[in-house]
Amino acid sequence: MQKSHRAPFFLSLLSSLLLVSLLLTACGSAGSATSGTPGSLTNVSIGLGYIQDIQFAPFYVAVNKGFYKQHGLNVTLNHGIVPDLMGEMVAGKSTFVFAGGDDTLAARSKKYPVVDVATIYPSYPISLIVPDNSAIKQLSDLKGHTIGLPGKYGSDYVGLLALLHAAGLAEKDVKLQSIGYTQVSALKGGKVDAVMGYTNNEPLQLKRLGMATRTFDVPNYQPMVSNGIVTTEQTWSKSPAMVKAFVAATIQGLSYVLDHPSDAIQISKSYIPT
Repeated sequence: MQKSHRAPFFLSLLSSLLLVSLLLTACGSAGSATSGTPGSLTNVSIGLGYIQDIQFAPFYVAVNKGFYKQHGLNVTLNHGIVPDLMGEMVAGKSTFVFAGGDDTLAARSKKYPVVDVATIYPSYPISLIVPDNSAIKQLSDLKGHTIGLPGKYGSDYVGLLALLHAAGLAEKDVKLQSIGYTQVSALKGGKVDAVMGYTNNEPLQLKRLGMATRTFDVPNYQPMVSNGIVTTEQTWSKSPAMVKAFVAATIQGLSYVLDHPSDAIQISKSYIPT
């Protein structure tokens, strides 16, 4: 995935991030994660999707501004493929994962005892993206066309399956091509007819590169639960104060992003490889 044009993506992200659905008891007071020595911190970690990206700005800001430490936490950020991160969390290698509702359901289907404790995005952020002059005018037109996506996993793949279902199509009716996170170059170079990507990412990158596109946004066709903070049932049961503290600090980071977008961009740059 190309990473050179971050500001347009980030500003679009700001308009879509809202504080919604804190699935915590007594949401108003998170308190501190520790009750021992004053100043002591609890070590926790969170798995974030694939690679460092501006979409994770709330977490970068919460670390940089010390919001997690204010809530008694020392937080480590890890990146990887979400299905792998889920397994690692269940194995005790991390405390949280930032994932979509589809990833959480997929993990539950594998008997992973995971639970979403705070939904951060108000709507599922995945779209099918086509050039503006594409012959694909409606979902049923996808039949026989080549669609690029990172692989048969994650929200891009689940979102595509949801769109195909809405169109009365099956996976065999289209040609899937695993292209990694190269959606922008693949579509711009004409290597595929359409790509799956984040609604507020690839279309903006393509526009910045002079390519007009149209999108088929998954929420317009299928109701999907969006991205949130996921932990294990055991962690939630044994350490509710720590979970609440982590959510509260993350929300504090998100609020800062919304109130100070320019500063948040600068902070995020230090976490994202050039």
